[in-house]
Amino acid sequence: MTTIGQARRAGGSAARRHGPFTLGRICLVALIVLIGAILLDTTYRSDDAEPAGRAQKFDAAEFGAENYESKVVPAIQQKAVDIVTLHKAIAADSDAAGQKYGNREGTGPYSYAVSLTGTAKEAENGLLRVDVPDLDDARVSVQIGPAVNGTALRDAVGFIKFGQFTNQVEYADAGTALNNQVKAKVLASLDVEALKDKKVTVVGAMTPLTPDVLTVTPVSIKAAS
Repeated sequence: MTTIGQARRAGGSAARRHGPFTLGRICLVALIVLIGAILLDTTYRSDDAEPAGRAQKFDAAEFGAENYESKVVPAIQQKAVDIVTLHKAIAADSDAAGQKYGNREGTGPYSYAVSLTGTAKEAENGLLRVDVPDLDDARVSVQIGPAVNGTALRDAVGFIKFGQFTNQVEYADAGTALNNQVKAKVLASLDVEALKDKKVTVVGAMTPLTPDVLTVTPVSIKAAS
């Protein structure tokens, strides 16, 4: 016969045998649930994906390709003022000429969209000299590469502002990208030698540092009919 004491001791032994096993199962289930919740809340990214919160890197070449022909060239053509008219206005009152015909960022020099017709002369050091009637007291040159310098195209259009970019480097790269488009779209197929002593019509942009040295970055160069 089993006494009450023996039954109690048997029950206690069973609890001690099964207790740790039951607790282990509960912990295992809880761990599985926790791992599942973590996996459901985890976002996986490929190695080349942009980290969250990081702005996409500025692509200058893409900026040039997207804006040059579609926006910059039409703006230059629409705003272009005859270079003789502009030169006279600058000589009379440079600030008034800038406000009327030009664009600038802050207190920098004004940049202008211009057109000109003259006789092409010698090409030297990346510049094509053009003799423009009624402009004998100024030296007019057109950039023909291989290097195209300055930011006249970027600055003359009026709608490309520093605030659109993250920093000064991107702003400068945007100007360079537009110059690269000029090299590819205008200058790559230009036969400079064939233009010598012929009348040419040029549309482009310039940022004159002095009233008598006018260097144009072209968006078009054509032999005049």
